[in-house]
Amino acid sequence: MNGVKISVVAEDGKPVDDATSGADGKWEVPVPKAGKYKVTLDTSTLPAGVALKFKDRSTLDVQVYEGSVRNVLFALAPAGAKGGAAPAADDGGTSFWDRVAQLTFEGFNLGLIIALAAMGLSLVFGTTGLTNFAHGELLTFGAMCAYFFNVVVGVHLVWAALLSVVIGGIFGYGQDRFFWGRLRRRGSSLVAMMIISIGLALFLRYVFLFFFGGEGAPFADYNAQPGVQVGPISAAPKNFVAMGIELLVLVIVGVALLKTRIGKAARAVSDNPALAASSGINVDQVIRIIWTVGGAVASLAGVMLGLSQNVSYQMGFQILLLVFAGVTLGGLGTAFGALVGSIVVGLFIQLSTVVVPTELKTVGALLVLILVMLFRPQGILGRRERIG
Repeated sequence: MNGVKISVVAEDGKPVDDATSGADGKWEVPVPKAGKYKVTLDTSTLPAGVALKFKDRSTLDVQVYEGSVRNVLFALAPAGAKGGAAPAADDGGTSFWDRVAQLTFEGFNLGLIIALAAMGLSLVFGTTGLTNFAHGELLTFGAMCAYFFNVVVGVHLVWAALLSVVIGGIFGYGQDRFFWGRLRRRGSSLVAMMIISIGLALFLRYVFLFFFGGEGAPFADYNAQPGVQVGPISAAPKNFVAMGIELLVLVIVGVALLKTRIGKAARAVSDNPALAASSGINVDQVIRIIWTVGGAVASLAGVMLGLSQNVSYQMGFQILLLVFAGVTLGGLGTAFGALVGSIVVGLFIQLSTVVVPTELKTVGALLVLILVMLFRPQGILGRRERIG
């Protein structure tokens, strides 16, 4: 839209320049050097009938890197519409159903990211019984590895993501080889190990904070792509590609669990570790492979999450509650249950914004989790257990 005023200020408060958007809504402000800048939209210059979707986001903090161009997008909505609320329907409700279709797509996108993280967490729980509160930090570790190779070293994001997945698998293997495995051999209780995982999560989080800093930062590639319209759905091309990769990885891991020898061994260990060991299965080796796969998949989930938002030291912690919700809703210890539960959580989070403010969408998802647990404690695909 034409005639909207944008001002840019350096981190020290010194004004850089102003710009006015053209007929296509685009504007440009050259900055003197790499650094952090504050970009402010003058809401008084918006056309009649248009307002910021989120009134508290008229100023955005932007990190600009040497030799790169940063896109800054302000979310707009019809004047009078609250952030997260659906616009009034017109033409027989067309706009309402368009919004539902868009939110459904976004729900699947979020759900698949949660599913990638939840699958590793569920497999580790199924084979060891460990409720690992440090699993979120595996996501953060993967995202930060990709960020290091992509932004600092200059490797393209595709190759940086592959390196991150490999390193994440090694990190998962190392955790069990040198830490969790030793605790199991010493006879540490599951409650004690769960508490240790909370401490490990805090330790890793502040290590990430020390090296990465408190501000979020985007990847250098595929940043702020223009949207593509597919029917009523508008999304950046990277979202479609990311969802395809996530689905492919989830299918590959699922088929491997069903068809391969190591997958069958993992299911045997999950059902009864003592019986599996007496049948000649190397339980420790199976658990170590599960940790490796879990670390690799979690790293990929971190990269995908970093594509949809900035990389930050708290990103894994912020999504961890949703990961636990997906695992619990689908059924603890079941990989396919984690997938189904995560999709349900992602869809409900996004679709709930049709009727509730955006700030409350996570609360609604957790309410659904509580209701499902009241009527089906084992989860959607979980099995009832008999004691005695």
